[in-house]
Amino acid sequence: MEMTAERCDGILTLEVGGRLDGYAAEEVKRGIAGVLRDDDRSVVIDLAGLAYLSSAGIRVFLGLQKELKGRGGGLAICNVGEYPLQVLAMAGFDRVFTLYPSRDAALAASFRREDSFSLIADLAAPPVEHEGAKFRFEPGSRTPASLRVKGSLDDLLHARIREESVSAEKFSDIGYSLGLGALGSSLLNAMPFLGEMITLHGSMTWLPSDGHNTPDFFVPARVGGEVRAYTAFNVALDGQFNEFATVEAEEEITLDALYRAVFAHARDRKVGAGVVAVALWGVTGGVLGSGIRKAPLARDAPAQGGSIFDPENVGDWIEASEEPKYAGDSIVAFGVGLDPSADLSSYDAGAIASLSGHPRGEGDNGPVLHTHGVVFRKVPWDLQTTLEKGIDRCLAEGEFVDMRHFLDGTRILRAHLGIAYISSITRG
Repeated sequence: MEMTAERCDGILTLEVGGRLDGYAAEEVKRGIAGVLRDDDRSVVIDLAGLAYLSSAGIRVFLGLQKELKGRGGGLAICNVGEYPLQVLAMAGFDRVFTLYPSRDAALAASFRREDSFSLIADLAAPPVEHEGAKFRFEPGSRTPASLRVKGSLDDLLHARIREESVSAEKFSDIGYSLGLGALGSSLLNAMPFLGEMITLHGSMTWLPSDGHNTPDFFVPARVGGEVRAYTAFNVALDGQFNEFATVEAEEEITLDALYRAVFAHARDRKVGAGVVAVALWGVTGGVLGSGIRKAPLARDAPAQGGSIFDPENVGDWIEASEEPKYAGDSIVAFGVGLDPSADLSSYDAGAIASLSGHPRGEGDNGPVLHTHGVVFRKVPWDLQTTLEKGIDRCLAEGEFVDMRHFLDGTRILRAHLGIAYISSITRG
């Protein structure tokens, strides 16, 4: 059995040849799982080279068709040879599957289905082109939103964190925040493991700085509770999102390009003052991420008061991915962005420093970003599902994969955004 996969203008196309018996069916099933993205709705299977088809192979196709129908899409099978067609007919599945005489015909039907999704979305909210992607903006709350900053980013970057620098709060009460934190039975127990953290809808994901480079994921079953998050630096959103947006990229859009588009939209509509908070649920084209290797405690501070990001120190303190990972998987993220071209004088200067002091990513001339995100798998993308419901689906149903500080070059294929135009920043 041989299987190859390619994308024809975004449509996943699988070519299966040889003998699809019971053993090969398991291989095909694993192969499909490896290439099927969370945003795939239409798949074409080309059987031109298939000589033998078993009931096990039919079950694999049935499973894929069921999954795609659950996403509102469908499966198109083409170039079915004489013997496989006889097997399908005898089992009654020639009327269950949609069969096409050629790959071109199967792709044409799939394109029509995909175009119908875009047409419905375009009628609901006309798209705006930014950075090679379609953005559809919709109004949200008119109530001003603010950010609440606790702790010092400068202390984090220079490893000056002490016991008195750390606060504890019930993270189950927090909607969206990011920072440096840990869970533990006590402050002393948690401090050595302080790492990148994000809270979403009362859940917490964090990357313990214990040397294992493996995140923890905690979703409370009840509201409230006595478990506290210990945080040395935290940025939390107070208020609601002022706008929502959907993003669909022709190829992919980087995180910093997405923020540039948001700021361009804000300038066009004369909303906001140069600082935004953005929550995101989407499908990634590849995550570029980083994490702190060890807690930035004062006892381990770099010599001569240097930063953990100084060239001579960064290798000891920061774990960063050089290649994009998790293409096709679902992501949820929360971040803050500053527009360097805007007049930021209306904000508290110390708070702005806490947001803008993090080392820049690849986009040195673009927005200043600080974003944390979580990677999930097997959460099908749905254009009609809201941001909040999509995040809840990831937390409740998704296969948890990873958590990182998302670098500016992280790639996005599709996304729902919640955008808060920040009117004020307070420090705790």
